[in-house]
Amino acid sequence: MTLAARLRAEIAQGGPISVAEYMTRCLHDPTHGYYATRPALGERGDFLTAPLVSQMFGELIGLWLIETWRGLGAPPRVILAEVGPGDGTLMSDVLRAARVSPDFAAAIEPWLVETSGPLRELQRERLAGARPRWAASAAELPSDTPLLLIANEFLDCLPARQFQRTASGWAERVVGLDDGGALAFGLRPAAAIGCEAAVGDVIERAPAQEAFAAEIAERLVRQGGAALLIDYGRAAPGPGDTLQALAGHRKVDPLAAPGEADLTVHADFPAVLAAVRAEGCQAALLTQGELLRRLGIAARAAALGRARPDGVDVIARQLERLTAPDQMGELFKAAAIWIGQAPPAFEDA
Repeated sequence: MTLAARLRAEIAQGGPISVAEYMTRCLHDPTHGYYATRPALGERGDFLTAPLVSQMFGELIGLWLIETWRGLGAPPRVILAEVGPGDGTLMSDVLRAARVSPDFAAAIEPWLVETSGPLRELQRERLAGARPRWAASAAELPSDTPLLLIANEFLDCLPARQFQRTASGWAERVVGLDDGGALAFGLRPAAAIGCEAAVGDVIERAPAQEAFAAEIAERLVRQGGAALLIDYGRAAPGPGDTLQALAGHRKVDPLAAPGEADLTVHADFPAVLAAVRAEGCQAALLTQGELLRRLGIAARAAALGRARPDGVDVIARQLERLTAPDQMGELFKAAAIWIGQAPPAFEDA
């Protein structure tokens, strides 16, 4: 029985489910969930992440980690963790950049936080020489030494609930069945959610994003260290239905084929930063374009161009894709979380 068939049967018996529950089932159902069975990254897959656009992204994140480690006093052992590491490309590029600092390379203990079996296999192949360790959640990471944590396009995979302002009050957007028995969006009455909105506006709440951010901040308070969360999302509170499904680099109907497309929502950075600060950490937000510019991506692109003159045009397109306002530069944001000294690029953010 397909996931769609199972969902229809369960909804017919138990009633509509929240958008958050629907996301969780589509992404993580152990039998038919997207990440459990068919995650497809890259040009031939369903979506393309920044590390897959260019090696420059991961190399600059690697240099950011080195300088952040130095700002911590260069501890002799540090946990270097990536949450949601995809096919391992970002960690591979980070570890290559780490070679410029032998002391840092010797201090780091690489960990990958991953629940997807297929993705773990890809990571194991790509990072065979690095001998990383795996954890199913951030809670399983060691807590006896400082933590440097990165997460690229992880927040957007955490489920969100959706609420819509109607003429008669607030309602929660749910997934139910239409008259023909097909999956369909609907509304059910909900309590007021504590914000102003016009009739028709959709407000998203992602407690899973806030809980993850709070968990990381609480660990940093105890262990020391810093985290960098990069994702597409909003920098200010506001309405908007951001639920989307991607298959073959195209937006598709989120209800059409549960488990066969990647489902995401925008990261709610205002809520994430508030959760971090509530735990006693400092935090700041930059656009991805501004972060990469501050880390020297223009100089890195020029150096790559000199080393590979036949690839200058490709490098220029990669630079534009990562930093241009109408590409990934503005939509994608970077949130730094830390205790004590601000990490590189965030000193005045």
